[in-house]
Amino acid sequence: MTRIQLNFLPAFVAVAQLENLRAAAEALHLTHSAVSQQIGEIEHRLGFPLFDRRGRRIHLNAAGQALLRQAAPALALVDDGVQAAAAAAGATQGLRVTMLPSFAQHWFLPRLGRWRERHPDITIEIEASFNLVDLQRDGFHAAIRTGAGPWPGLLHERLYDTPTPMIAVAAPQAAERLNQGAPADLAREPLLGDADVWESWFATAGARVRVTPVASFNDVGLMLQAAQQGLGLAVVRELLAADALRDGRLARLFDVSLILDRVQPYSLVYPPALRNWPPLIALRDWVRHEFDCSLKTLHASAADAATGLSAR
Repeated sequence: MTRIQLNFLPAFVAVAQLENLRAAAEALHLTHSAVSQQIGEIEHRLGFPLFDRRGRRIHLNAAGQALLRQAAPALALVDDGVQAAAAAAGATQGLRVTMLPSFAQHWFLPRLGRWRERHPDITIEIEASFNLVDLQRDGFHAAIRTGAGPWPGLLHERLYDTPTPMIAVAAPQAAERLNQGAPADLAREPLLGDADVWESWFATAGARVRVTPVASFNDVGLMLQAAQQGLGLAVVRELLAADALRDGRLARLFDVSLILDRVQPYSLVYPPALRNWPPLIALRDWVRHEFDCSLKTLHASAADAATGLSAR
């Protein structure tokens, strides 16, 4: 019976899934030649090729496809077994997750208590960073990123399927005054953020204006803080402003929702080997649930406010 070294299987699975030796080497943090040698050793031991090679391109053949169907689940089972052994031994399971500072500060951290209540056996370590972290090299299990990929060597899933609208917000006192006028009147106020986003918002509201914001930010969290302090008006993702709107720290300006194609969805990104890892599944399901709860609560509050106004 022909046997191959199990430590070579990750290289085979990575090359089979990516169909690119260099991308597989980067995903595994190995050299191109090391991955090539491991694939060659597997084929030598089996006595037949697993890939068809045409110049620099490499594709799975029928034998390779048959091996992949068994090898990928086998590796996942080994990983699951390690996690199960840790759980049986009473070891605390830990998640290391990286995300943008604005998302961490204004959405994730305020809900961390609910995560602990639902998953007391899973600790979570959060890194808030603008950098595109190499998950496997830097020891992270997952990232919450904006965008639809692709991210070479990684899997990703959208966390919220429908487009996230952008809305104009202001400190409550300013919003009460401004909402008595017309959307075009906002052009005379101090505006925060990008001029093209504001001009798209005005166009959606039926006004053609050119604007010059008084300040721009590399982090939405800072812009939200500036708006709460009454330093100007901002157009932001409704999802990120949801808590401040619910708590009365911000108020919405007019019933105008801006959908921009370039506003990317939130995605959960992770290494293929963790696809079926219970803590990762728990994180994905919890974030999706909390997204839904955030928007349902926000919209219910807005509906109640509208009903109250109409009853006056």
